[in-house]
Amino acid sequence: MEENNKTFTYTYSAKEQEEIKKIRDKYAPRTEEESSMERLRRLDESATRGAAAVSLIVGIISALLLGVGMCCAMVPGWEAYFIPGIAIGIVGIIGVISAYPIYTRMVKRKRAKLAPVILKLSDELMK
Repeated sequence: MEENNKTFTYTYSAKEQEEIKKIRDKYAPRTEEESSMERLRRLDESATRGAAAVSLIVGIISALLLGVGMCCAMVPGWEAYFIPGIAIGIVGIIGVISAYPIYTRMVKRKRAKLAPVILKLSDELMK
């Protein structure tokens, strides 16, 4: 006797399909529009990346200076370090306060430098 099993099994998982699509997109050939869009995203991100790194470094070093100044000013028996501790703490406070203005100034300069390229790319993509 011949068995005639004609069953169809289908399993769909949106999560798996999305993951498969992401992996496939990494290996698929790029078109001109995709590379322009990726370049636009990369340029937009580069406007803030360097400024964020510099302001974080300034903020962290300044916070450490503030802590050192506080330690010097508050440790009992170290009266000789009280005045230098206050001075070091003030330098730290100034640095912490200046981290955000440094960030905004650097972002404005970088965006002004990138504006013509980004506007040109966005005009091409919008057509």
